[in-house]
Amino acid sequence: MTALSVLDLVPVRSGQTSAEAITASLGLAETADRLGYRRYWFAEHHNMPAVASTTPPVLIAAAATRTSRIRLGSGGVMLPNHAPLIVAEQFAALEAIAPGRIDLGLGRAPGSDPVITQLLRGSGTTSDVDQFPRHVQDIGALFSSEGATLRFTSGGEYTVRATPAATAAPEIWLLGSSDYSAQLAASHGLPYVFANHFSGQGLERALDLYRTNYTPSEEHPEPRTFLTVNVVAAPTQEEAEARALPQLRMMARLRLNQPLIALETVEQALAAEPDAATQQVVTAARERWFVGTGESVATEIAAFAERHGVDEVMLSPVAGALESEPLDAATGRAQTLELIAAAS
Repeated sequence: MTALSVLDLVPVRSGQTSAEAITASLGLAETADRLGYRRYWFAEHHNMPAVASTTPPVLIAAAATRTSRIRLGSGGVMLPNHAPLIVAEQFAALEAIAPGRIDLGLGRAPGSDPVITQLLRGSGTTSDVDQFPRHVQDIGALFSSEGATLRFTSGGEYTVRATPAATAAPEIWLLGSSDYSAQLAASHGLPYVFANHFSGQGLERALDLYRTNYTPSEEHPEPRTFLTVNVVAAPTQEEAEARALPQLRMMARLRLNQPLIALETVEQALAAEPDAATQQVVTAARERWFVGTGESVATEIAAFAERHGVDEVMLSPVAGALESEPLDAATGRAQTLELIAAAS
């Protein structure tokens, strides 16, 4: 059977506060834990009115107090935005809070625009992107009991550890939607996640590059990967299509470089009159999403996993909210997870 996991961007709908959006997502994490999903990851995005997932470590810590079994992680931490030692210390602390349940997904993209990148790092807009491979290695070393050793030009050495007395370390995953990330994960012997929910372009080539060029590591003697997909499940096809529309329209705004807004409700999205460019993006994106009843979506996911040779698929539940639904609950997204789990 295909294992199922969850990716959460903590969407913020029209009329909803950040506090309500986060409360809704933490409730969704509890739902995923109860339903048997394998892992629950928070994404990192910045300065977007419809996304409250800006700080994965904080959200992971909050979710750890509300769950007992499910693995928790980042999908991902955008490493060029952060100093490697800070990332290592944060996730070492999370591993201490929820032992054996923490994943560190690392991405090379900034997760926003160059201005935000400069504000986060204070060292220029792109300077650390080229250091990504070295920083990935540094984080792995900082997690180890031996720590990372700095060698001074004078000949001295200095050892740094992410935490004083670790008994275990988070599992590191590399995320990406390009050949670069696939090849880097392969060369480092690390698990790899293709961000199919974001693009979908180049999926087969990336997986082939990863598997063909994989260099076994002590922790991961075999290549290991899973894929992400956008999903909406509802009791009827009609409801599922309606609940998919707000996120599809938001995707069009991103693709067309239009001003971003809070996520529309289902009613607002249905009432809008899309222009030709918006409709073109919506139609193209919809072809790659899994939208339907629990049974139909579960069947599509299983076929998708088999086609690409993976035993796990991470679902991004993108069901929009009805205006009558509580602001502090992820009603449509929870329905998606429940229906798919019941049919899988």
